[in-house]
Amino acid sequence: MRVIDIHAHLTPQCFWKATENGGDWHGITREINSRGHHMAVVGGKPGGLPPRARWDPEERIVEMDSLGVDIHVVSPYSGFYNYHLDSSIAQATCHDYNDEISDMARNWPDRFAGLGSLPMQDIPATIRELERCMGPLGLKGAMINDHVNGRTLDEPEFLPFWKAAEETGALIFFHQGGGTTVSQRADRYHLPNTIGNLSDRAVTFATLVFGGVMDACPDLKICLAHGGGYTCYGIGRMDRGWQVRPEARTHLSRPPSAYLNRFYYDCIVYTESALRFLIDSVGIERVIFGTDWPYDMVFDWPVSWILSLESITQEEKELILYKNLERLLGI
Repeated sequence: MRVIDIHAHLTPQCFWKATENGGDWHGITREINSRGHHMAVVGGKPGGLPPRARWDPEERIVEMDSLGVDIHVVSPYSGFYNYHLDSSIAQATCHDYNDEISDMARNWPDRFAGLGSLPMQDIPATIRELERCMGPLGLKGAMINDHVNGRTLDEPEFLPFWKAAEETGALIFFHQGGGTTVSQRADRYHLPNTIGNLSDRAVTFATLVFGGVMDACPDLKICLAHGGGYTCYGIGRMDRGWQVRPEARTHLSRPPSAYLNRFYYDCIVYTESALRFLIDSVGIERVIFGTDWPYDMVFDWPVSWILSLESITQEEKELILYKNLERLLGI
């Protein structure tokens, strides 16, 4: 049985090489903290990098083999979105990033496919880079944040981007970067990740649906990381708001629940009951395999976990582990 992982990040070798001996990668530097951990310093703010983030493709393949994963759909490290920096810096880092991901997919076509990085603070530049990703670079789409410097993706300024994503057939993979909705209220106990991450994904679903993006672009392909966060659990309340509040119907003629099967969702929900609920809420054809490699929230033995689940049928396991992604991305 093949296994394809949609949620596997890359901290690019071009960053590691450029920052050796105190160098910088388009202004981004690297330091080692008091515990000996590597930190990427972006705009003066350090962010931690796990040990495996430095691994080259050959080392990565050894790890994939040990886990029973055949293909990584490689996605960027979210700490390098760089939306808050000057557009020229974000364009440069995206260009280098996407070239490296494309090279991995070309050099190991049986082991890697790729999702690119985009300078989302500059929509014309973003569209150019997305077209380059989907054209000469041969990538499958792009990974973006749930917001761009506080602006959600239903704002009118982003509609040309969505039209370009629809036209090129790109898969847009939503993954939080930096602070989440929880960060300013409780930046402790790892809550910005364990709680804020899931809240952000529900906000993304809601704004794209209530904001009319999904109706304006009916052929969009969007994946919500981490099982879509709290989306499925909260969909009844969204429907109720649509029923009773006129402002919730500004762009929407159908209830939000009618859009659940317009999105894809990775399987990173950590419990069997949550995965069963996700499948029953959105349909098995919309659930795909992901691990969050190589970060600390990664499943320890992700393939074995899926295969061990008693409430998931063999047919459903095969759809999650590879068949849905084969169809979605043409892998």
